Amino acid sequence: MTARIGVVTFPGSLDDRDTRRAIRVAGAEPVALWHKDKDLKQVDAVVLCGGFSYGDYLRAGAIARFSPVMDTVIDQARAGMPVLGICNGFQILTEAHLLPGGMLGNDHLHFICRDQKLRVENADTAWTADYTAGQKIHIPLKNMDGRYVADRRTLDELEAEGRVAFRYLDVNPNGSLNDIAGITNAEGNVVGLMPHPEHAVESLIGTGRTDGLPFFTSILKKLVTA
Repeated sequence: MTARIGVVTFPGSLDDRDTRRAIRVAGAEPVALWHKDKDLKQVDAVVLCGGFSYGDYLRAGAIARFSPVMDTVIDQARAGMPVLGICNGFQILTEAHLLPGGMLGNDHLHFICRDQKLRVENADTAWTADYTAGQKIHIPLKNMDGRYVADRRTLDELEAEGRVAFRYLDVNPNGSLNDIAGITNAEGNVVGLMPHPEHAVESLIGTGRTDGLPFFTSILKKLVTA
């Protein structure tokens, strides 16, 4: 039976089609989900894709967090369903309190688009198991509000519990505290990151790298063996 992975589209989403393609390339079945629907169509996992949901008005992800679909996503995530938030999706996960901390505007106040070097810090989550801890990868990054912030107690807990999933290398592109590029919840089923792995799954397009593909093969293996 083919694993079904839902991709939520909000008004202003940009990368839903790319994300569905990445899921298909990995060998799973992508399922389009609409933000106004609470029904997740019996998917096995959910991805909140990148973009500028609701134009990033008020605060990035702040309005999308109250879309009807998020009620179900929150309930299912707390029950153990794997959920991945990419860029705007990461912002939505923090607004929904599925991940701690929050996202602010880049410290240089400019939109950034670059091929970003990362280090994998946690390879034990549902979305990172096909990586190895310490592995260095390149993933495209594009954001305006990508600066991860949290109070000192939260940062200390994330570090102590190994919940920093990815860290920026060589350059911190947005001022994120502790060079954090992605984090996970304590259970490892919810992961958020600012870079875009869906843009690095095929050698003939994008940066020519496939460093993002293990996100989607990781979850496929997790679902198949569950």
